[in-house]
Amino acid sequence: MKKVFRMEDLDCANCARKMEDGVKKLDGVKDAKVNFIMQKFTLEADDDKFDAVLQEAVKFCKKIEPDCRIIVK
Repeated sequence: MKKVFRMEDLDCANCARKMEDGVKKLDGVKDAKVNFIMQKFTLEADDDKFDAVLQEAVKFCKKIEPDCRIIVK
């Protein structure tokens, strides 16, 4: 499954790169992209684990840039 999420308050291109690289290493992630300019987060993960992987990705991104939010609806 692949989904795109809007991000808020991502202020640092270097942080975006760190987020992308770190999320790609999480178990169950097939691919991840963080677009700093468009403020978008794209996650591709196993269908059966997608929600759990998404929550781990959100937690990881918060560690890199605490003010940044990934809008999950």
